[in-house]
Amino acid sequence: MFKVRIMSQTDQRLADLGIELPSAPAPAGNYAAAMQVGKLLYLSGAICLVNGEMTHTGKIGETRDIAYGHAAARVCALNLLAVAKGQIGDLDQVNRIVQLNGFVNGVPGFADSPAVINGASDILVEILGERGRHTRAAVAVTGLPKDTTVEIQAIFEVA
Repeated sequence: MFKVRIMSQTDQRLADLGIELPSAPAPAGNYAAAMQVGKLLYLSGAICLVNGEMTHTGKIGETRDIAYGHAAARVCALNLLAVAKGQIGDLDQVNRIVQLNGFVNGVPGFADSPAVINGASDILVEILGERGRHTRAAVAVTGLPKDTTVEIQAIFEVA
């Protein structure tokens, strides 16, 4: 007897988009990558780390431009999805993304953080549809862990 595994809708959407989620990065300190309280899944800040290697480093407005930051934010969003999937098992269990807080490693006075964090917002809506639309903050800071270009934390509502 063969067991047929039916792909979840979100996994199918990822496959259709040609996107493979990275392995969920482990916490870099004494904290949890995710914590569920009731129906809310709180996700710690995700940086541009894939398979133990930094993919995007440096300050926007100094050595990096907005397009580079946009791509960095996308990596962070995929890391958030990977952590969520590891916590809840199936991304179809995400009812909606409630909030993203995006931090951009920028030069003093950098004012285009929303354009950078759009990289995360856009990919989440592309993957999850309306479930991916969220509230958001996008701020520039003068330094982030491991000189990552972007860090994003999120709150998801889950089934």
